Amino acid sequence: MTTDYLDSLNEPQREGVVNTEGPCMLIAGAGSGKTRVLTYRIAQLMNKGVDAFNIMSLTFTNKASREMRERIEKVVGHDARNLWMGTFHSVFARILRAEAHHLGYPNNFTIYDTDDSKTLIKNIVKEMGLDDTAYKASTVYNRISAAKNSLIGWEDYLQNAELMGDDAANLRPEIGKIYKAYALRTFRAGSMDFDDLLFNTDKLFKEHLEVLNKYQQRIHYILVDEFQDTNLCQYYIIRKLAAVRQNICVVGDDAQSIYAFRGADITNILNFERDYPDLKVIKLEQNYRSTQNIVEAANSVIKKNRAQLPKNVWTANEQGPLIELIKAVSDNEEGRLVAGSIFQERMQHQLKFSDFAILYRTNSQSRAIEEALRRMNIKYKVVGGLSFYQRKEIKDLLAYMRYVMNQQDEASFRRIINLPKRGIGDSTVDKIVVAANDHSMTIWDVLQNAGHFVGGRSAAPIEDFVAMIKRFTLEIERKDAYDAAFEIAKGSGLLRELYEDKTVEGLSRYENVQELLNAIKEFVDDPERQEKSLGSFLQEVSLVTGQDEDKDKDPDKVTLMTIHMAKGLEFRYVYIVGLEEDLFPSQMMLSSRAELEEERRLFYVAITRAEKRLFLSYALTRYRFGRLKNCEPSRFLDDVDQSYIKVSSKFGGLESAPPTSQYAKTLVNGIKKTIASTPVSKPPSGYKPPADFAPSDTAALKEGMKVEHPKFGFGTVLQMDMSGADRKARINFGSAGEKTLLLSFAKLRIVE
Repeated sequence: MTTDYLDSLNEPQREGVVNTEGPCMLIAGAGSGKTRVLTYRIAQLMNKGVDAFNIMSLTFTNKASREMRERIEKVVGHDARNLWMGTFHSVFARILRAEAHHLGYPNNFTIYDTDDSKTLIKNIVKEMGLDDTAYKASTVYNRISAAKNSLIGWEDYLQNAELMGDDAANLRPEIGKIYKAYALRTFRAGSMDFDDLLFNTDKLFKEHLEVLNKYQQRIHYILVDEFQDTNLCQYYIIRKLAAVRQNICVVGDDAQSIYAFRGADITNILNFERDYPDLKVIKLEQNYRSTQNIVEAANSVIKKNRAQLPKNVWTANEQGPLIELIKAVSDNEEGRLVAGSIFQERMQHQLKFSDFAILYRTNSQSRAIEEALRRMNIKYKVVGGLSFYQRKEIKDLLAYMRYVMNQQDEASFRRIINLPKRGIGDSTVDKIVVAANDHSMTIWDVLQNAGHFVGGRSAAPIEDFVAMIKRFTLEIERKDAYDAAFEIAKGSGLLRELYEDKTVEGLSRYENVQELLNAIKEFVDDPERQEKSLGSFLQEVSLVTGQDEDKDKDPDKVTLMTIHMAKGLEFRYVYIVGLEEDLFPSQMMLSSRAELEEERRLFYVAITRAEKRLFLSYALTRYRFGRLKNCEPSRFLDDVDQSYIKVSSKFGGLESAPPTSQYAKTLVNGIKKTIASTPVSKPPSGYKPPADFAPSDTAALKEGMKVEHPKFGFGTVLQMDMSGADRKARINFGSAGEKTLLLSFAKLRIVE
């Protein structure tokens, strides 16, 4: 096989490809071609005669894995399909499918997504009689997830005085008991959540050495991409697998470690040499992506961090223009200035909308940007919104499919038992669950004996439900994924219910279900796919990431996304907006140097997404949590060497700077017209509170309550947010719109 690919590499890249034996760490600066090196290193191994079945390559997204496999296939041929290649979760799920019986799980265990897990936690909190405002499902779920990522099972959690003390201090002393109930319930349901795919793999290797030894003998070479994003559990697993041959190659950049909130542990890469004293370290320092000004500006920022591996990123690219700093009076003006700049740059340089990206720290910042883009007829897409597979009608049908595959799946059972409505209420469902717990039976066993355990009018519809599920179970055994899915969609009544809803929303939901069925048809019709069962499709769907779902039919749009979502991407023109204290860096990330340094790495990641031009912007005022707040520029702006920045004069002083060409006149007039026509939001008028208006104590405020506000009138509480230092409530005030209010400041009278 050819090795011509080596000719396209620089010296450090070539060194990273050909030195295949023993432990190796590739420190890959931004834009340094790490994916190419990783790809060619695998090709080099296969060219040397290593069997693809003996190589494991781990990534963090299905998209990255798919692209890498395609590249390898171009070099070594179809044998690349035999690699152990995929995300940590998908590869370890593959191992668990074969070995789960050692841990007492069925091999066809269900994989719970985040929503399934939170639903189960909500049910447990309710059954335990706990306050669901103190024990919010998301809070409890994150606590359990963090424990699993740190290899702390429920038994150890309950014995850990520090963890239990933290819970008590946060007025949530029962989290340990919820964790125990959650773990036992998922185990009894034959289900694992995403964290279990890692936690249980580590447990499998720790408790069953014969299984570990089997995979140590099978996997001769391990390669890990984005190593700085690994958590403790992931690192322990790969270290165990590599213990015999020590042929482990990790690729990463400590300067791009930005996922501590997901459990990523930067010490894995900072201290890797301690575990492998014979480690070969290769630094990929040449940036092929960005201009010199952008690279040097990024370097000037990241050097302020203390915890880092030393490297000197450089580029042979052109010098490029200076970074432009845009100052705005308000967040709305920031949106207008950014939109105007995109309009101008695109027209002036014949660019596409897809050449531009707007990056922000939090999703809530997109509102002003979106409004400004719409007013200027600039096409855009928001990455990270509600994904296709998170839509209710999609999750409903998937829950049916999953329950047909696994009747022990409690989350799916709860979702579908009365969908479409068949006269089985919540009290009946609770009675079924209690009966299963009291008699140490599965829910399915109770359902099959509904007359004995439930009785009354509910028994008949439950018996019909059981008969339907049994019929579907027979269907999936003799039909492929599409035929089985279509039969379930039709036979369950879901398709008919959606079809009969002729509202705009109903039609959209019906089309979404049709699109899901189309996706399953494509899955079945793929000639490269050997396994076409419904179970295989469901496993693939369970492991889909947000990035993998982006199938925009019109790709020529400005991209809006959080900086976390932008990692690994690149754009010709990048705008980083909202560079203000307490926003970026986030006020929640200022309690320690480690947190501040992670925020600075996030800023570094944002800067290094830009190829040709970079714009930074901040506003002097911004509405946050229902209040107009005065803002000050981010400390990160001071971290950038000022020799790489110029203050933008875009659209400033339009009256005093007459345009010099017809194009400029058209542009300026268009901008002025847009700004002039922008509606100014006015406070709602016409409501006057009664003379005896007196605010209530909001300590007991809950979702669904009716309230009165002296300015906005009467409203309904839609959502409570207990996170952070302040309690907040999102309230619908009718004609005054939805408002998010800080309860420590808002004057609210509870009506009912």
